Amino acid sequence: MIRQPNGIILVTGPTGSGKTTTLYSTLKQLAKPEVNVCTVEDPIELVEPTFNQMQVQHNIGLDFASGVRTLLRQDPDIIMIGEIRDHETADIAIQAALTGHLVISTLHTNDAPTAVTRLLDIGLPSYLIQSTILGVMAQRLVRTLCPHCKEPTDIDEDTWAEMVRPWKPNKPVKVYKPVGCLECRNTGYKGRIGIYEMFTFSPEIKHMITANADLPKLRQQAIKEGMRPLRLSGAQKVANGITTVEEVLRVAPPPIDS
Repeated sequence: MIRQPNGIILVTGPTGSGKTTTLYSTLKQLAKPEVNVCTVEDPIELVEPTFNQMQVQHNIGLDFASGVRTLLRQDPDIIMIGEIRDHETADIAIQAALTGHLVISTLHTNDAPTAVTRLLDIGLPSYLIQSTILGVMAQRLVRTLCPHCKEPTDIDEDTWAEMVRPWKPNKPVKVYKPVGCLECRNTGYKGRIGIYEMFTFSPEIKHMITANADLPKLRQQAIKEGMRPLRLSGAQKVANGITTVEEVLRVAPPPIDS
């Protein structure tokens, strides 16, 4: 998606799920001397010399929408908007994408497909969503097991089936549990890692985005096209001994059956 010349890419998740880190690391991949990368943030969380960064100042009327309008006069190639919160910001992001810019931003939704209904709720017409959104990635952070003290344990069939539903991959022979040692300050965990859900806008998905879009059907179609829900992404890390079942069930939303 980031290789496209124009369009909107959204990263969704609750506060503290690593969205900003994802945006910065993506922009650092894209930032080259011949590429003008501009950001509008609230606040600027990391000063990066390869970007042109602007901080929102509400007390002087500089919000996300007016910030993007100002940037559009400075010939940017890529624009990062800290968060799409309202119709005005969403509308200016759409206008930027339609005029040949790549726009990357965040949105607060529980999973990736829900971003469509959130944009419709904000007041964007469905045809603009169809023509500008390239895709949506949802993410969460799970704690990783301490490699010095983790121990093998068993997982029952019901717990595994609940985590990977509607798929039916084989249950791993062993998973790991936290124990606690001096290296991890007796927590059993050391560090964090992301789990992801990638929702790309195929022609079939775009056709289904209407003013009364059916979210369960959108989700079903995305899964049919290969989208792995957050829990399935987490289950793979459980099977690889990176994290625990409890961590994945704590942060990833349960599957929503239609």
